[in-house]
Amino acid sequence: MNLANRLTLLRIILVPVFVVFMAIDTFWTSIFALLIFIGASITDYYDGVIARQQNTITTFGIFLDPLADKLLVTSAFVSFVAIPELRIPAWMVITIIAREFIITGLRSLGASKNVIIPASIFGKFKTTSQITAIITILVILVAEAGTAKFLKLTQYDLLEMSDGWQYILGWLLINLPYWLMFVVTILTVYSGINYILQHKDVFRDSQK
Repeated sequence: MNLANRLTLLRIILVPVFVVFMAIDTFWTSIFALLIFIGASITDYYDGVIARQQNTITTFGIFLDPLADKLLVTSAFVSFVAIPELRIPAWMVITIIAREFIITGLRSLGASKNVIIPASIFGKFKTTSQITAIITILVILVAEAGTAKFLKLTQYDLLEMSDGWQYILGWLLINLPYWLMFVVTILTVYSGINYILQHKDVFRDSQK
């Protein structure tokens, strides 16, 4: 197995470790979860770079890389739903996962007809927005856990304080995760619709 595929496999191995740290939900496990996600995201960048530089792009790697990405991202989103303080509704995560299934099915259908469906600019925006939102929410979880651990204050305690920075911090802890996920959901749905409209001929041909 070449180095690029090993990095991809490492990203998959890190997923259950990330989920465990998210489930424990303490200050230190929140930090570890953040570091693991950032590290896994870095491997996503470098496995592609290494595969191209060393000319070691394989069929196994082409299959494994997007699978590893989807496992990492969806594990983070599902973990967020399980944390009540984030107030992230399940319908957002279900919508995002449904989009991934649909586009994966579209690509499989295209592959059966020797049609390659490349990543679009909207798909790249979607991926970037998802990674950015996840890292931001993980930072918020660290801030929230740190505030509770060291200041003995909850997000709602901060809202009741008159000092500007404390009120703003409390507002961000409560509201920012929801609105980040809302924007990500909209971008994800839009990119999915864009894929379908651009490659609707694949659906038409499959019905003949």
